[in-house]
Amino acid sequence: MYHQPVFKNRRTLLERAEKFISEIYFTDCNLRGRLYGDSYPLEFLTSFLSSKRIPFSEAVSQNFAPYKIGDTFGPTWCTCWFKVILRIPESWRGKEVHLLWESDGEAMVWRDEQPVQGLTKEGEKTSYILSECLGDDDPHSITLYVEMACNGLFGAGQGSMIAAPDPNRKYSVHKAELVVLHRDVRETLTDFEMMVDIVKHLGEGEQRGYQALFTVNQMVNLCDPAQPDSFPKARALAESFFTQRNGGSQHTVHAMGHCHIDTAWLWPYEETIRKCGRSWVTAVRLMEKNPDFRFTCSQAQQFQWVKSWYPGLYAQIQHFVKKGQFIPVGGTWVEMDGNLPSGESMVRQFLEGQRFFHQEFGIYCKEFWLPDTFGYSAQLPQIMQGCGISRFLTQKLSWNLVNTFPHNTFFWEGLDGSQVLTHFPPGNSYEMKGRVDELVNTVKNNKDKGRANHSAALFGFGDGGGGPTQLMLDRLTRVQDTDGLPKVRMSTPDQLFSELLADSALLCTWSGELFLELHNGTYTTQAKIKRGNRQCESLLHDIEVASSLALGQDKAFHYPLEQLQELWRLLLLNQFHDVIPGSCIEMVVEDALRYYQECKCLNGRPREIHPHGRAIFFHNSTGITTAYVLHNPISFPLCVPALVKVPSVGRALVTDTQPAIPVSVTVQADGTVLMENGILKTIINKDGSLASLCLMESNREALSDGCHGNQFVMFDDVPLYWDAWDVMDYHLQTRCQPVTEVVEPVQVVSPGGLRGSVRFTLRISPKSTVTQEVVLDAMSPYVRFNTQVEWGESHKFLKVEFPVLVRSSNATYEIQFGHLQRPTHRNTSWDWARFEVWGHKWADLSEHNFGVSLLNDCKYGYSIHKNLMALSLLRAPKAPDANADMGAHLFTYAIMPHAGSFQTAGVIQSAYNLNYPLRLFKTSTDTAPWSAFSVDAAAVVLETIKQVEVLRSLFPQGHS
Repeated sequence: MYHQPVFKNRRTLLERAEKFISEIYFTDCNLRGRLYGDSYPLEFLTSFLSSKRIPFSEAVSQNFAPYKIGDTFGPTWCTCWFKVILRIPESWRGKEVHLLWESDGEAMVWRDEQPVQGLTKEGEKTSYILSECLGDDDPHSITLYVEMACNGLFGAGQGSMIAAPDPNRKYSVHKAELVVLHRDVRETLTDFEMMVDIVKHLGEGEQRGYQALFTVNQMVNLCDPAQPDSFPKARALAESFFTQRNGGSQHTVHAMGHCHIDTAWLWPYEETIRKCGRSWVTAVRLMEKNPDFRFTCSQAQQFQWVKSWYPGLYAQIQHFVKKGQFIPVGGTWVEMDGNLPSGESMVRQFLEGQRFFHQEFGIYCKEFWLPDTFGYSAQLPQIMQGCGISRFLTQKLSWNLVNTFPHNTFFWEGLDGSQVLTHFPPGNSYEMKGRVDELVNTVKNNKDKGRANHSAALFGFGDGGGGPTQLMLDRLTRVQDTDGLPKVRMSTPDQLFSELLADSALLCTWSGELFLELHNGTYTTQAKIKRGNRQCESLLHDIEVASSLALGQDKAFHYPLEQLQELWRLLLLNQFHDVIPGSCIEMVVEDALRYYQECKCLNGRPREIHPHGRAIFFHNSTGITTAYVLHNPISFPLCVPALVKVPSVGRALVTDTQPAIPVSVTVQADGTVLMENGILKTIINKDGSLASLCLMESNREALSDGCHGNQFVMFDDVPLYWDAWDVMDYHLQTRCQPVTEVVEPVQVVSPGGLRGSVRFTLRISPKSTVTQEVVLDAMSPYVRFNTQVEWGESHKFLKVEFPVLVRSSNATYEIQFGHLQRPTHRNTSWDWARFEVWGHKWADLSEHNFGVSLLNDCKYGYSIHKNLMALSLLRAPKAPDANADMGAHLFTYAIMPHAGSFQTAGVIQSAYNLNYPLRLFKTSTDTAPWSAFSVDAAAVVLETIKQVEVLRSLFPQGHS
């Protein structure tokens, strides 16, 4: 039939094509309305509700009651098991038959006692294929089970995704029936969808976009939804368009299936296990149908869970790993936070991850895979290289709030000069859907045009799991080599990085940290998690040192390797990038604190292991006579009336020795308290603030004229959206007057000698108080503040400030195995964006020959602007945990003025002493002092001592 040419009205032609495939408009006569044919009800549908997550074998033995579509069940976090008995009509032979299932929750289909398919409406998986072409020998009577979690793909937030979960939400199944899917309609719809997207995203000024516009209009003219024999003509037009090839210079997109699953976030750890099962079994089904499909998957912990809970599925995964379709990536135990774990913890992430992947699959990962974390330590390149990894993939810096990071493909250089080839997918997502706009943006956003002609596109539903769909694969297949779009290749991480490396001569280098200009509230949120992490890192460190010492003295000693691996894996699990940052729901916090308790961290007692009857581990109990210290030699006061000078790593007897200069505590006429120990002299006001802090040898005052130190300051803390995640720059404008309301005035607790201390209590607000013991020990170079806060705020931010008499354009912060500098000014937008930064045990502000350091035992957030040093103490977000940080908190920080540089002044060693206290145990009085190691340079810190573990295939020279 001849069609009169129409005027070139882009809008009408485009909207005509959109309505032709719309899910909302004109479905009575458009193509979308013909996707499904006949439908048939289920023969029987019964259900059983469980308050716990139980295995299949237990579930099927329960009593199932009749279920009516639309009936509600729950509440949140329960599991409803359905028994589905269906009978396919005989008349459906030769047709594609699906079980259509639409519900509020995440579901898993079980068939023949095995998981076979995930079903999630939010993840566009609402049907299970019973037969692609029902044959004479196919069963018509089938029994299935559907395990449905009472939570959505993103948990159960009340009112918004990141809100605290609604514990009373009810769920239901909205549709459960047999349907015939018209495959020819599905394929034609995909052609139309891709053509419409090309019209939209190539723009009005593009010749190719207008070709797509007139082609899709002609396809509508040719396609009659009521006449399936008209579909091939329309599809032929689409194929003719799609097969117009690209030139040789076109950018290549390496498409890889992906399914980022947060190990915990808006759901607890236990639900993540099922998310892995639902997502990965779906990926396996896609591999069976699509031999070219490649699926990248990280996090050894998740593999371990699937191995334990779904052994049949795990065997299939092992099969597809060998075929090269299911690709383990990353090399770490979990996708950890990139800022807060210690250096040793980061090494353990790679050790446990690489060891698992080698044991289970015979491979070592070549690339570190960390798409979604809140910043990247400058020490990561060296740690990666030391663990056999020279490639890195992430994309989170695309979330920067202020500055646009200037590269997508580059070499990232760490503190020691180690470099890793780094790639940020220019599409700025790790959950693409195979759409045209994503491919266009991959080219448009590439900041290294002319330097790199290859990019990654990670497609599949993520964060809450789900993964790729067949539709995504079909979309990408259609445009794999289409003029006007980049070339698309089903690929692997190794193929991508090999291409990038082969043409890397022009790539730029970025030196230092990759700082995310967002989510800087995660350095402070959920303070108990951060305290548990620091304490567990310390305790596990000490257990390994003590075990190493025992092994050095007795070769028959059984090093507790298995127990330590178990404890380390729990700690590494809690370092996941939504757990240690505190950006998780309350159930996850409870799980995390329980895991810390399993490490015997929260009460300060290492797990007791007494091999061969020898008490190698020790307690902080009374009647102590001997002590271990784990770092450089330093005279250190104890909590008992004695002083011990201990070797670098070893033991020494505690003797009843008095210090050369005892601590003096004097209450002065004006009510202030003067404390001095021969090194420091400080004056404490009635409200606990410091009126003076003087380095006695040089008579150098550390506090600014007319200013007080140790001042508690509150800020309003209402971010734009990401409550637990973000502290915005404008919070600095809301600073209240320092806390000065005295509940209990300063009073002397220890009058001097080995230790002097005073105690006081302030009222922060009607809901919160702070109690402090200010401690000065004999021979100690710092003043310590043992702090207890009763916290009941909402959207408030508590900091402690020290205005110091130091001027420097940069402050120095401890990071993993090193330190880095950040500006104290705000000259540029890059400087300004660092208004809240992270560090570990110390931060220092120094000028020539003098400086001041802030030390802490469990805090990570700092703000140092000009001469004002501030340590972030507590936040009070309400989402996703409505009770975040409420209750009692214990922590310690210290202020240390010093002569010279922080290196020569022993700041690093002092911070270690604050975080790794002496470990004490009973022994006979004739025990000889003993040292296992010696250190002859102050710059050397014995960070970790442990029994060697070697990954020989990864480290052929035998490095551990």
